[in-house]
Amino acid sequence: MRAVVYSHTGGPEVIRLVERPAREPGPSEVRVKMQVSGVNPTDWKARRGSRAGAELPFPELVPNQDGAGTIDAVGDGVAEGRVGERVWLWEAAWQRADGTAQEFVVIPSRQAVRLPDAASMDVGASLGIPALTAHRCLTVSELGPRTLAPRALHAQTVLVAGGAGAVGHAAIQLACWAGARVICTVSSDEKAGLALSAGAEHAINYRAGEAADEIRALVPKGIDVIVEVAPAGNAVLDRAVLAPNGTVAVYATDGGSELELNVRELMSRNLRYQFVLVYTVPGAEKDQAVADVAVAVADGALEVGEHVGLPLHRFPLERTGEAHDAVEHGVVGKVLVDIS
Repeated sequence: MRAVVYSHTGGPEVIRLVERPAREPGPSEVRVKMQVSGVNPTDWKARRGSRAGAELPFPELVPNQDGAGTIDAVGDGVAEGRVGERVWLWEAAWQRADGTAQEFVVIPSRQAVRLPDAASMDVGASLGIPALTAHRCLTVSELGPRTLAPRALHAQTVLVAGGAGAVGHAAIQLACWAGARVICTVSSDEKAGLALSAGAEHAINYRAGEAADEIRALVPKGIDVIVEVAPAGNAVLDRAVLAPNGTVAVYATDGGSELELNVRELMSRNLRYQFVLVYTVPGAEKDQAVADVAVAVADGALEVGEHVGLPLHRFPLERTGEAHDAVEHGVVGKVLVDIS
């Protein structure tokens, strides 16, 4: 089978196309014939590492956490009826050597989730890390809920920072599906159009005016949950628009690791900062997120494509390095690698 691998950290040039045998699934595992692999920022960051040439925990590593395909073999303990099932994968390369940028991947059965017939493989490959991260951000508030379903957020207002990105897009769609009122901040009119297409009620270009004033005019009582991609750069804005007992759910950094907070102000208003790394979310909460996302997909709530606010950018398997480079340089939309 064809696979792309790298043996040490570095730029996209360390990725190479190889031929290697497809292995058989072991106990509680399935083998998936991959159709589409999704690329996330953590994929290129893991490949680049802290310095070029650093050793990896495995002799060869296949990149990419997310993807979609069809189960073609199962190991002991897995129902034979799963053969032929369309699935989406999550965290394929987390602490494992085999990501989704290959023709066949063997993965624990629980990490291959049934993909409804009505959902495209592109949808399946775009779920994983973005959707699970968005779910976690929407379920860590003191106000609840801990699970998402229709009307679960019906009394809340959610602000999504960077609503045109993959996580932001998933957060908009999940929050709307759960009944929240959704507002977004974006950096351009083009991205505002994408956020509105995803389902946001308002999209505010923070470079074109006073975003805090616009948000407070729309939501005088304040925002309940902020899904935050740039905590340092947006710290002043976030404090200005949060409602008492509100939460900032931070899933990324804006180039640094330091965040200055006014402790007295946050304490007096009972504000919460919750930091989110999906890979280390407790197992029970992650299983709940997977289950909720699966229901949302079945309901048609998590669509992809420019018409719903998430343009797709496609690369063949042999150009996976270019796909990583596109994500690293901030392409707007979702980057997919076509395997077959």
